[in-house]
Amino acid sequence: MKGTIQRILQFFQNILHKIKPLLSEQQFLYLSCVLVGISSALAVVVLKAFAHGVFRFSSYLTALVQLPYFKSILPVIGILLTIYVVKRFLGGRIEKGTAQIMIAVAKRSGIMPKKQMYAQIVTSSLTVGMGGSAGLESPITITGAAFGSNYAQYYKFKYKHRTLLLACGVAAGIAAAFNAPIAGVLFAIEVVLADMSVTAFIPLLMAAATGAIVGNLAFEENLLIQFTNQLSFDYHNTLYYIVLGVAAGFVCIYYARMFRKVENELSKRFSSDYMTGIVGASLLALLIFVFPTLFGEGYESIKSLANDNATDLVEHSIFQMWKGNSWIVWMIIILVMFVKAVATGLTLGSGGNGGNFAPSLFVGSYLGFAFSKFIELIGLKDLPIDNFTVVGMAAVLSGLFHAPLTGIFLIAEMTGGYGLIIPLMIVSSISFAIAKYYDKYPMDLYKIANKGIVFTSDKDRNLIDKILLSNHIRKDVKTLAYPFDFEQLKQMFITSGQYFIPIVNEKNHILGIVHLKDVQHLFVEQSVSQNDLIELIQPIKPFSKKARTRNVLRYMDVTKNDLVLINDHHEYVGYVRKIDLMETYRSNVRELRVE
Repeated sequence: MKGTIQRILQFFQNILHKIKPLLSEQQFLYLSCVLVGISSALAVVVLKAFAHGVFRFSSYLTALVQLPYFKSILPVIGILLTIYVVKRFLGGRIEKGTAQIMIAVAKRSGIMPKKQMYAQIVTSSLTVGMGGSAGLESPITITGAAFGSNYAQYYKFKYKHRTLLLACGVAAGIAAAFNAPIAGVLFAIEVVLADMSVTAFIPLLMAAATGAIVGNLAFEENLLIQFTNQLSFDYHNTLYYIVLGVAAGFVCIYYARMFRKVENELSKRFSSDYMTGIVGASLLALLIFVFPTLFGEGYESIKSLANDNATDLVEHSIFQMWKGNSWIVWMIIILVMFVKAVATGLTLGSGGNGGNFAPSLFVGSYLGFAFSKFIELIGLKDLPIDNFTVVGMAAVLSGLFHAPLTGIFLIAEMTGGYGLIIPLMIVSSISFAIAKYYDKYPMDLYKIANKGIVFTSDKDRNLIDKILLSNHIRKDVKTLAYPFDFEQLKQMFITSGQYFIPIVNEKNHILGIVHLKDVQHLFVEQSVSQNDLIELIQPIKPFSKKARTRNVLRYMDVTKNDLVLINDHHEYVGYVRKIDLMETYRSNVRELRVE
């Protein structure tokens, strides 16, 4: 089977190699966007089919075993299987979340490992398919990005087009998963390509349209989350949508912080991956035992809420006896909405693989339903529950990912029209504004943003952050250990030909630097006092080889230095010249401008 697939791939690669010389660079780029769109969409089909196959097998096991609440145990099995696959077949670790795409763009010149083309499919299917409370969309975007990146590497595209093809894979993946090509393009722009030119739109549109077509051809309707009812906006409800947007903004803040807290606490409690998995997955199983709707992606419960069938959510649960009490059902909906952040944190923190895209839609739908139902229950007004349920999804997605355009157009495309475009704009913009005020970065990028490795709208910062300081360390100068006398210093300058000498102590820790221009006039002196010698040593701030390049350049500009000394664990390892960093910066600018 593997040999057959390789032969098929080789056949198509041979055809492309023959076609490439016949096309211009731009024409081959457009063809490549379509091919990346097809491959990314097919990967989505495989991932979704595999995950839902695992889900159906889990359901079959549940029916076969016929033990009460056996279904809540399945996520434990799924997460432990995920950990085993990662440790046994994937080198012991796997990158999760859209942050990995940003790291590839900002730090690795758009290069992603080949294993990401299949690793996400297997691990996320095991986790989510067996009930892990996360989504498949983040693995989908990483898989699509990996296809685009590796295609670009194989056909030797330069950085700009390599990054563009990576984004095309992301756009096609989202388009195929939701039948939402416009949302796919906007997600690629808002989340992946914070810095882009207008010329990128055409390739992204081509890839997303291709992904949507393949998804439509391959998916059964029940694999997609779609709303067939025609939804429309009543301007008399504008105030309620504003209140919903405000509520969504604060729910986003809660979700992001609770998720990070749970994930971080769990991951640092235990040294063993399996122990972390057992404890985290067991806690998740307990939550699913109490709230069965936390099982898996949760899209079925979203459909139930949109149809005002909230009682479906308490069926086969410990709350079943109260399904006739609207207030108790409403309180359960509120409780599940807040617990979802904990469940997703446990799923990913314990070693499972998935993302926060689907959970954001889950939480948003529960918020929209709960808000509109509350207004109805207190007798204030009968609001269209289906409208508020789907609009709430856009609000929370916009706030959590800082992607309001994606939220607006994703829901518009999922509902089959633009009847709700005004309330979608209202809730998404308000939620985004509040969430961004309290959290500067979107939740998936929070960790790497604090380390300074995200791509921002500042072009200069993007290009500078792409420069790795460790790649520019020079080790071609001799150091001088303190204490020393002036004759030693003089002889080292004369024999080495250096224009500076780093001064270190007996532990190789940096004490300072002596420049030739500061001591050359003393060479004719017969002797120099120890006090005068000490004054010749110029204090200089050493930088770690992992320091941010922009911080190093800022220091050089302020102090008027043309170099800095570099240490590793406080020991001198070399120096970095400003001229080398700026040459790399100019090279990055030239590469970015290549069309």
